[in-house]
Amino acid sequence: KKNESFTYPSFETDGGLSSPETMKQRTWPCRSEGSRFTSLPFLKPQDKDKRTRFSPIYRATTKSSTSSRSSSSSANEFGDFSMLPFDILMKIAAPFTLPNLQAASSVCKSWRDALKPLRESMLLLRWGKKFKHGRGGVRPNLDKALDSFLKGAALGSTLAMVDAGLVYWETGEKEKAVSLYRRAAELGDAVGQCNLGISFLLVEPSNPKEAIKWLKQSAENGYVRAQYQLALCLHHGRVVQTNMLEATKWYLKAAEGGYVRAMYNISRCYLVGEGLHQNRKLGRKWMKRAADHGHSKAQFEHGLALFSEGAMLKSVLYLELAERGGETAARHVKEVIHQQLSANSRQHAIQQANNWRALPASR
Repeated sequence: KKNESFTYPSFETDGGLSSPETMKQRTWPCRSEGSRFTSLPFLKPQDKDKRTRFSPIYRATTKSSTSSRSSSSSANEFGDFSMLPFDILMKIAAPFTLPNLQAASSVCKSWRDALKPLRESMLLLRWGKKFKHGRGGVRPNLDKALDSFLKGAALGSTLAMVDAGLVYWETGEKEKAVSLYRRAAELGDAVGQCNLGISFLLVEPSNPKEAIKWLKQSAENGYVRAQYQLALCLHHGRVVQTNMLEATKWYLKAAEGGYVRAMYNISRCYLVGEGLHQNRKLGRKWMKRAADHGHSKAQFEHGLALFSEGAMLKSVLYLELAERGGETAARHVKEVIHQQLSANSRQHAIQQANNWRALPASR
């Protein structure tokens, strides 16, 4: 098959996207996206009828215990969420990033006081990243990084839990890593859910049932990397029964969310009619998107398609990019095209490749 072979990717890192030259199918999102929310739809008392199951407050309270629901029933009845019990508030806010914590803290004094530990955890998280990567004039020190992450995790931040788990996993203490991922996952952190699912695939012995459970939960929470990983599992049937209809559904969701590998795979599915009706137009569209986001295999295949259509200059640009990305087969086709172009046209194509920048992928 021309689709990407099934591999278990490494865990999320907090780095940015790789450059096109070093990318080679690496399109990891930024770790700092831990929260599911980019803004908080706080309701005024008169808006109580507008509250729906999509509200983060509503979701969290429906999952709370009976006693918690009864203690907050008065607050929910009148839409006065400032009366929400602090333990429930902390569970809701555990996956929040700093902007969302600041927004929540501005609602009322009681929320500001209750969320103080999580705001402090953001400072510890920031120092942990500095120590881990040697940023901001700080020398790399993994022990200090782990200490900062653990202190942030103790204050309730799922972002800190996941980063502490990453350090433990990288240093071989996998049980501690899985424990932290589980804590973050159970508090609703989609990255923690994804990493927990992947960890169940990688540990010995593996636990496919738990892996799929957490990957699916993360995917349903909108995390594109989990959507892609779940699609791979369903596509290749390595840990679950092959289900191409479900696989293409998750490939498409991840692709629409900006995940470059998924763009390439859904393109291949459309082009060969695997898991859905063959549609060469949509296949070409997603192939070009993957190529424009820096996927070297997509650049090679898109370059070949342009060559077959006679678009020589565009073709040689994508083939040049593919070769630089490690697709050695692109060299031969590019040399064939060069024989049909003038020296000026060849130089122009090279200059375009030098100035080319990949489109930003999901973060």
